[in-house]
Amino acid sequence: MRPYILNAALPLVLLACSGSAVQGQDAGGTTLSPTKPFKATAVATFEAPWALAFLSGERILVTEKAGTMKLLPGFGKPPITVTGLPKVDSAGQGALMDVVAAPNYVKSDLIYFSFSEAGTSGKGVVLASARLIVNDTDARLEDMKILFRASPLVEGNGHYSGRIAFAPDGKTLFFTAGERQKFTPAQDLTMSLGKVLHLNLDGTPAAGNPFYPEGAAKAAIWSYGHRNLLGIVFDDKGRLWETEMGPKGGDEVNLIKRGKNYGWPNASNGSHYDGKDIPDHKPGDGYEAPAAWWNPSISPSSIAYYNAALFPAWKDSLFVGALSGKALIRLKIVGDRAVKADQWDMGARIRAVRTGPDGALWVLEDGAGGRLLRLTPG
Repeated sequence: MRPYILNAALPLVLLACSGSAVQGQDAGGTTLSPTKPFKATAVATFEAPWALAFLSGERILVTEKAGTMKLLPGFGKPPITVTGLPKVDSAGQGALMDVVAAPNYVKSDLIYFSFSEAGTSGKGVVLASARLIVNDTDARLEDMKILFRASPLVEGNGHYSGRIAFAPDGKTLFFTAGERQKFTPAQDLTMSLGKVLHLNLDGTPAAGNPFYPEGAAKAAIWSYGHRNLLGIVFDDKGRLWETEMGPKGGDEVNLIKRGKNYGWPNASNGSHYDGKDIPDHKPGDGYEAPAAWWNPSISPSSIAYYNAALFPAWKDSLFVGALSGKALIRLKIVGDRAVKADQWDMGARIRAVRTGPDGALWVLEDGAGGRLLRLTPG
């Protein structure tokens, strides 16, 4: 267990050069940056938004926790409710979750999305696809297909995860399934809970997965030992980064590697909520240590990679949205490390962050009346 350390007022150069058992990362957060190098423009408001996806032109899709999906047809235009959605169990942390446009969206109209579902033996997270049909005044989903259901179904309303990222070649995708607050499934290779999963576009396990030859139960697993994986993104070098909520402290950014075990619930830089200790990550323990971590918690909700020209100083950076931290956090990629660089107080819980095709950074606030913000230089 690490002691709680308040946001350390350390110069950034010290953060970049320090050494520890966790790949040079400090236990505190970054110092709050005194000024924001951006202006935030509110584009639209939503009811408990969860994720956003950029389509063609100025069209943006936004999911809402209760199970609704909205299409923003263009800047300054009111959102349109998308029809044809499946039934969503939105109790607790359940929601209509992530949404992404297929790599060939312009030709196929295909989107991929995730949601929490109640079954006869419990609840689970689901990956689905559908065609998005847009007319002048309405939008609907057609030809919906259920591609993957995390298993087993369990009782409870927490740690669904459900983030989606397409591989750089667009031929496969990665999908996150949380351990559903059940702890041990994260280490059980016969279950998909607590895992990063690597799938073909039809939801079947991708060939080349580390446990592919060992049977159907293990075939989809790419990495394991995860808790609640709420962000996943590729950088321009094809490396996969993930952020997940730890327990009491121990929130993480991880560099995801094929077949690796990230330790949960056997190792964490936080503690159980009842105060019980969890062994810290340490060299030689057999687990992959995080590339960056926080104690106290920030509740990371999402992650984005930035390498656009609009903000030159932000090139090759990761951005993390914080729920309890009410912050937007920038980490600079240095080799296989993610060095804390900036933390801006946003005055609201941040549910999602994405880099837009225009080079702006787009942010979704959490909760009722959550705003979609476009961050540009200013």
